Amino acid sequence: MIFLIIGIAVLILITQKLLLPLVYDVAKSDAFLVASNDQGSQMPISNSMTELAFTHCNNHIKSELGSDATVTPSNKPLNAWSLGNYQYVINGEISIISASNTSTKKYACRITYENGDDLTGSADFKNWSIEGIDGIDGI
Repeated sequence: MIFLIIGIAVLILITQKLLLPLVYDVAKSDAFLVASNDQGSQMPISNSMTELAFTHCNNHIKSELGSDATVTPSNKPLNAWSLGNYQYVINGEISIISASNTSTKKYACRITYENGDDLTGSADFKNWSIEGIDGIDGI
């Protein structure tokens, strides 16, 4: 029983004095920093990359819903945020007309431009990846 208590005390001391300081040093370092010209923002933004992201999200939604529905997106996103490193969250609205009903849906689309600081291929959807869409059933 005494060895169990001593063992637990030693584990606690090793964790507090050796492991936690090492973890804190790694977290404070630049080990997880990605160098990019695209800085993230907590405030909604509007620039050429968010406009392209909005367009690509809308085109993806249209292709996923297929020809059974008529899809009409709004002219501009409700909000767009840059998460940094060319990752974006687009909040938009889209009208969906199908044989059974007509509805307007708000959606959130997370999309990433894969070529980093090389923006020459930003208009090509092959250089983007949709990470997820929420708010529209069936996608």
